[in-house]
Amino acid sequence: MKKITIPTTKEIIKDLQVGDQILLSGKMFTGRDAALPQLVKSLRNNEKLINIEGSAMMHTAVSEAGIAPTTSNKEEIEGNIPQLAQNGMLIHIGKGTLNENTIKALGEAGAIFVVTPPVAALLTSKVKSKKVVAFEEEGMEAIFELEVYEIPGIVAAASGKSIY
Repeated sequence: MKKITIPTTKEIIKDLQVGDQILLSGKMFTGRDAALPQLVKSLRNNEKLINIEGSAMMHTAVSEAGIAPTTSNKEEIEGNIPQLAQNGMLIHIGKGTLNENTIKALGEAGAIFVVTPPVAALLTSKVKSKKVVAFEEEGMEAIFELEVYEIPGIVAAASGKSIY
């Protein structure tokens, strides 16, 4: 198990290989269908809503019931992964397969895709704090910043390669 503190650096990410088991600790963001397109639009407009340099994004909503990744290959999510990676977001966390172009874009940006166990109770127990940092009007699909401790995952895409 490799322990990664987030935010992180490209130097740390470049040493990760497909299949590596990791534990993520630190501050990560959440976002999915409603908020990710808005975040990318803000980046294109040179608006700095949040600092995504070296950050991680879990594709999930946040509710009182907890967190658990949604399918990452939905157009509203996967279509925004390359732009986020190019702007410094190094870790993308979700579930499902990604298309070849997204895997290639992640590799070119020095970023990775991580899958987590589909166990909401386990993942939720790893969240130490949460706060809305952008798009509050989206409710549980807003961008949240989570303080997490040892979220488990497996590197599913790195260096232009995929586990799928």
